[in-house]
Amino acid sequence: MGAPRGWWALLGLLCGLCLWMSAAVPSPPTPTGQSQEGPPLQFRLAGYPRKHNEGRIEVFYNQEWGTICDDDFTLANAHVLCHHLGFVAATGWTHSAKYGKGSGRIWLDNLSCGGGEKSVVDCRSRGWGNSDCSHEEDAGVICKDERIAGFVDSNVIETEQNQVEELRLRPVVSHAKRPLPVTEGIVEVRYKNSWAQICDENWNSQNSRVVCGMLGFPAEKKVNRNFYRPVSRARPKHRRREDFRGTKRLYAQRHPLNYRLHSVSCLGDEVHLSLCSFEFYRSNATEVCRSGMPAVVGCLPGPLFATGGAQPKKRRQPKQQGQKRIRLKGGARAGEGRVEVLKNSQWGTVCDDRWNLISASVVCRELGFGSAKEALTGARMGQGMGPIHMNEVQCAGPEKSLWSCPHKNITEEGCKHSEDAGVRCNIPYMGYETTIRIVGGRTVFEGRVEVKRAGRWGTVCSTGWSTTEAMVACRQLGLGYAMHAVTETWYWDASNVTEMVLSGVKCAGHEMTLNHCQHHDTLKCQKTGTRFAAGVICSETASDLLLHAPLVQETAYIEDRPLHMLYCAAEENCLSSSARNANWPYGHRRLLRFSSQIHNNGRADFRPKAGRHSWVWHECHGHYHSMDIFTHYDLLTPNGTKVAEGHKASFCLEDTECQEEVGKRYECANFGEQGITVGCWDLYRHDIDCQWIDITDVRAGNYILQVVINPRYEVAESDFTNNAMKCNCKYDGHRIWVHSCHIGDALSEEANRRFEQYPGQLNNQVV
Repeated sequence: MGAPRGWWALLGLLCGLCLWMSAAVPSPPTPTGQSQEGPPLQFRLAGYPRKHNEGRIEVFYNQEWGTICDDDFTLANAHVLCHHLGFVAATGWTHSAKYGKGSGRIWLDNLSCGGGEKSVVDCRSRGWGNSDCSHEEDAGVICKDERIAGFVDSNVIETEQNQVEELRLRPVVSHAKRPLPVTEGIVEVRYKNSWAQICDENWNSQNSRVVCGMLGFPAEKKVNRNFYRPVSRARPKHRRREDFRGTKRLYAQRHPLNYRLHSVSCLGDEVHLSLCSFEFYRSNATEVCRSGMPAVVGCLPGPLFATGGAQPKKRRQPKQQGQKRIRLKGGARAGEGRVEVLKNSQWGTVCDDRWNLISASVVCRELGFGSAKEALTGARMGQGMGPIHMNEVQCAGPEKSLWSCPHKNITEEGCKHSEDAGVRCNIPYMGYETTIRIVGGRTVFEGRVEVKRAGRWGTVCSTGWSTTEAMVACRQLGLGYAMHAVTETWYWDASNVTEMVLSGVKCAGHEMTLNHCQHHDTLKCQKTGTRFAAGVICSETASDLLLHAPLVQETAYIEDRPLHMLYCAAEENCLSSSARNANWPYGHRRLLRFSSQIHNNGRADFRPKAGRHSWVWHECHGHYHSMDIFTHYDLLTPNGTKVAEGHKASFCLEDTECQEEVGKRYECANFGEQGITVGCWDLYRHDIDCQWIDITDVRAGNYILQVVINPRYEVAESDFTNNAMKCNCKYDGHRIWVHSCHIGDALSEEANRRFEQYPGQLNNQVV
């Protein structure tokens, strides 16, 4: 009897061990609905700043509101959630708590929907309340602003009771009805598909500052409230008073007012009115706005918008007191970019540790924009080069400059350029997008350009149409960067507009609209057919090439190379014109050699303009050229006169090396794809053909060595101002000293002037 009893005990022990092991193995995501019980789920949009159709997604489950983690989040998840909220579809989603961190439980993690589910309970997840996330990973959704027909609002669409979604200034008196931007008027808030007013009870300048910041203005101004004050009907009416009331009647007397908010109290440093304290009027309130006036606000526009955005740069510069110590780089639109600050005459970046909306708003207002819409981290606007000047910036809000905020100095170990901070600022509404459109493209990002002039739509002449003009067009359209400038658009002929209304467009690239560029007063275009109308292909991201300046300085030297070793170089036009008259194959050419390391610090891979079908095979060197000219090498006198030059076709655009955790994608071997991946660089060693300037005919003296990448702007980049590199050099006829190499926009204006006025070396002791 003892043996069977022991056998059963052993069997029980083994079964228990198996159950324990099966419980310890993590199970794959299961349908969310398996854990869902009780009443129907409710959903809402929360956070700030946002519009009514976007925000942090929150779900009401088990009698408690909670959030959804962004792990494995997809657009399909957003589609299902937007359906819950009564919208027809989703247009996007956000991660990393873009709309602020939620509170309470994180109900769902690793949510995985196909997009066609009736409810989120049919999607797979880790189960209700099973999450390893923090609220810094709260997901958000952006829904298409179109309601599902017949949708019954059983869910919570409106979020917290203190949410204000959208603001505007409504000009109401004749002197305020001027061209955009609107800088003065009655403050109105979006409410139930219409607009409502704010009672001005206890309204102060701090409140006005917050409103102006949201609308894209850096500061508020005093307004003459008498223009807006209602006229008492009991007072005696004189002729002059009657005239006044007839021409300047208050908006409140022409339209019924619908007050929504009262008792607004802001500190003045808030980035959004939702962060201020205020109260809503109840629908059954008997006393509404006892003061009898809606809140009125006046704002001061920044320099870029002071005259409708069309003021030339040259006229603005004399008004500036010295060079600004802060700038934005790499952004596609006005008011966005990587934050760079000036210290010790050198531009550098800001590390994103503790970077938030308050510090970002100080940057935005300092640059003449409104408060910050987004505080960007993780080099979302591309990586900078050079020093990182600031870390752990902690602004309180009222500071006039970012340099006035507490911060720490940075070390290379403490932060990398992959952590560069950026901003997106609120800017005034200018209506630029109402005078341009693109038609016929396969996506919303491409098509033939049509502009509205003198009240009629027409096409743009493609003669001279290039990347810089396309950049401005994409910026005006709000579609990001220009990927391609298209000069033949017959395949996009999907519009019945046939008249050409604009020609001779010549842009510098920084303009906000095509109207701000140079153009013909009257149409002058040899090819006026719709086939030759200008078009664009835009993109939300772009590459950004920079040359590693210290390597040029470290590797520069002179070589006297025999002519019999330069036949291939001569064939590819890499020698000066006097080489044609040399006594080949005897003699030599004096070459200034150096290495160049070209980094892609943008947000998209750098690809040749032409497809591989049009690459040119060069038998001599045994490789394909994907671009005619990739870099220009010039030797200049201090006054800018060119004394020697070289050029380099893109022998082979490939990923030589990459940053950690970045894989190589491009390799030239075996007719492979050419390009430079984001986070990688292409190295051209000093000892390969054409990596030089032929200085055989150059006399001894002081010169400037200049290298320009992508000189013809053939491939779009997010920033062309950093494509040039300059060095001081002294040539004594036998040796050369190269020093002070830097990217063209890396130094302050004063330091650049000193560089250009460099008198030369008196000896070989380069400091």
